Amino acid sequence: MRIGIHTGYWSAGPPPGIQEAIVAADRLGVDSVWTAEAYGSDAFTPLAWWGSHTSRIRLGTAVAQMSARTPTATAMAALTLDHLSGGRAILGLGVSGPQVVEGWYGQPYPRPLARTREYVEIVRDVISRQGPVTYDGQFYQLPLTGEGTTGLGKALRSTVHPLRPEIPIHLAAEGPKNISLAAEIADGWLPLFYSPRMDPLFRGLLDEGFARRSDERSPAAGFEVSATVPVVVADDVEQAADKVRPFIALYVGGMGAKGANFHRDALDRLGYSDACDEIQAHYLAGRKAEAVAAVPTALVEDVALVGPEAKIAHDLEAWRRTAVTTLLVQGDPTAVRTVAGLLARA
Repeated sequence: MRIGIHTGYWSAGPPPGIQEAIVAADRLGVDSVWTAEAYGSDAFTPLAWWGSHTSRIRLGTAVAQMSARTPTATAMAALTLDHLSGGRAILGLGVSGPQVVEGWYGQPYPRPLARTREYVEIVRDVISRQGPVTYDGQFYQLPLTGEGTTGLGKALRSTVHPLRPEIPIHLAAEGPKNISLAAEIADGWLPLFYSPRMDPLFRGLLDEGFARRSDERSPAAGFEVSATVPVVVADDVEQAADKVRPFIALYVGGMGAKGANFHRDALDRLGYSDACDEIQAHYLAGRKAEAVAAVPTALVEDVALVGPEAKIAHDLEAWRRTAVTTLLVQGDPTAVRTVAGLLARA
């Protein structure tokens, strides 16, 4: 199992000390660093900046919002970053949810899986640079023709030659069908609320996708599962869990509409429906402190590593037996060093 760093969403500005932490991680041999975007900072610019100060660490978007860019624009950004970093780019893609997609990006949300399939196909066509890119799909058409167009659109090929014939594409997915889709069409899966308890279910969903994979893509060899895992090292478990509760409360209560929150659905499947009902009710009523307090410690321990180093070492054993190939630590430098040290001693 490898280790990576998930830098998370920016708040008012860049995370304090993050560049120094990434440079140190590069020297330590940490596998990868990942960025996020929703409706604030973008995912590509920080990787280009931090990548210019590093030489080995892989640079991944977790995730680049598909609704934020056309498939060709995303492919251009990935091609550019891959060249500038010497072949270290990983393109993590996600569909987000209807509140962000339709509210911030002004794009339609329905049928996200079918849209994802078309999007990935176009991105791969651009990066492979086998010829001018044409596509006649339900959601994307290249060149665009018909009513409302000039009729002058031309099939084009990227002027930039790819540094590598393929840039790895990973899909963020939480729903069962989307997880299987990642295994079918992508090079990796980016789960958010992974739990070792759910590993048999996740492996089954991945196997369903591998079975549908086209002949030219290897069914399982090299497929990556890079799970974002909050890590807090502290003597007191409850105090450590307190650092993670706001993160969970935000996703359950504030990162999706009531009845259309895929993050909450993932935690429902873990068996926390009653707790999620309470968290969501508090959050939607504006009682954020009560929503945070309603997050059970058991839920935190299912999806995070919290407590003294000895407890984290014990809990980490369950993660080693899962399908996860890279643990993306979301935490401070102490958390990164602790998990890196424990994995090195394995």
